[in-house]
Parts: sequence; C-alpha cells; structure tokens
Amino acid sequence: MTEFHKMQGLGNDFVVLDLRHQVFEINPEVATRLADRRHGVGCDQILILRQPAEPHQQASFEIWNSDGSQAEQCGNGVRCLGLYLHLSGETIESRASLAGPKDEIKIQCIDNGMVQVDMGKPDFDAQSIPVLAEQMSGLYPIDTQQGELQVGAVSMGNPHALLEVTGLANTDISQLGAAISRHPVFPAGCNAGFAEIINRDEIQLRVFERGAAETMACGSGACAAMVILRKAGKVNKTVRVTQAGGVLIISWSGENQPVMMTGPAEYVYKGTFI
Repeated sequence: MTEFHKMQGLGNDFVVLDLRHQVFEINPEVATRLADRRHGVGCDQILILRQPAEPHQQASFEIWNSDGSQAEQCGNGVRCLGLYLHLSGETIESRASLAGPKDEIKIQCIDNGMVQVDMGKPDFDAQSIPVLAEQMSGLYPIDTQQGELQVGAVSMGNPHALLEVTGLANTDISQLGAAISRHPVFPAGCNAGFAEIINRDEIQLRVFERGAAETMACGSGACAAMVILRKAGKVNKTVRVTQAGGVLIISWSGENQPVMMTGPAEYVYKGTFI
C-alpha cells in the first residue's frame, strides 16, 4: 500500500508522493498511469519528495508530467509542497527550503492558505533557456504554420516562451501552444504562454505546458510572463496574473533580483493505492 496526497493550486492538480517515508518506484510508465484521469488517480503532475542532501532543507523534489516526462520547475506545485510540509509540522516559523531539480526553492506559508515562493532569478541567456534563434528587439522570431511569431523567452529553472496577444479568450491555445512548445528552435521544448495586458498592474494568461498541454494555471509560466513583459517596460514591478484557475501575485524588482510568487494552495485528500 502506497500513501499519496492529492493537492491543487489554482486548479493545477498534483499527486504528491512522500518517498522520504515509504518506498515506491516511479518511472515514465508509472507516472503516466497515475496521472490518467480515467484509469489512475488523475493529475497534471506528480510531485515526489525525497530526503535532502543538505541539513537545512526539509526535502528534495522531482516533477513528473502526465505524459511521463520530467520537468525542472513548477510554481503551483512548490506552493502545494510548502503547504504539505506546513501541515505536516515540518516548517520552521512557517518557512521551508526545498532542493529542486535545478535550484533551491524557499517557501513561506502565510495566512488564509496563501503561500509565497522565492522562484529565484530569471535567466534570459539564450543558451540557458535554451533557444536557438537570434533575438530581434528583445523577441525571438519563429516560423510556424500559423506564420511568423515574435516570442519572448526566459528560463525560470524551466524554459518558457511568451506570445503577447489581444483577445486571449479567442486565441487557439491548443494549436499555437503545440506549435511553440515543440518548435525546433526550443531544443528542450518549452512552456508556451499567451498574455493579454489589461493594464500595467494586471495581465491575463493562458499556458500550454510542455508535457501536460494547457492547464488551468501555471505558476512558473506566470512568473515568466511577468518578467518578460517587465523587461520590455510594459508592466510594473508587482503584477496580478489572472488565469482560468485564479490569481497569482508576481513581483520582480529587476535584474539580479529573485521573482516572488504569492498564491493559494489546497490540500484536497489523502489516499492509498496498491
């Protein structure tokens, strides 16, 4: 019998497996089966907790997408992990540190189920993202069947592209998202975001996630959209990002500063499977 925890952040839902205290073998086939909404538990991603290498960290974590691939970062997921550790009594003054696939993540649980995460510094270096294109006026031109698209790109520990649009509700996210996410200019793939600026303090966003298609919300995608637009001078240093699942508050003071993400997380239920 293996214990799991179902959690969600803005409708982006997760199966959490705490493998610090139990043994379970995860692989692409198992991840796909668990994530299946008809034949498994059902989720966008599976979050694995393991013992950390550093004594000041509560845990290390892995992210498995619903298609069996692995991801480097998940903003909604780390908020859920922060809440899980808090409910388990493992946070210190409501704070926790997690070793992610790439960097350490610092989390603070605040009032009313809200969790704030230090998402680290955004990386705009083309090799780090990675993106194989020449930048023009801050954007990367990519050729698709829908024509040439001008996208911004950044790494938030995982690769993101952003297309600014008008009429977000009428944008074909499925078609455009697949075209951008799997475009050869992004050799590792990318999460494709689509943002409509409401004003300098608010944007609306939809994200086609690499390995999971469009989700109700994407935390790292919200961070990526905000920093790309802020670097272009189009938004202020604190922005309300509205997605289908709800609202995240993203703050970034600028170059060499970390991105701060604040939003809700919810524990849904605990279960077991054989």
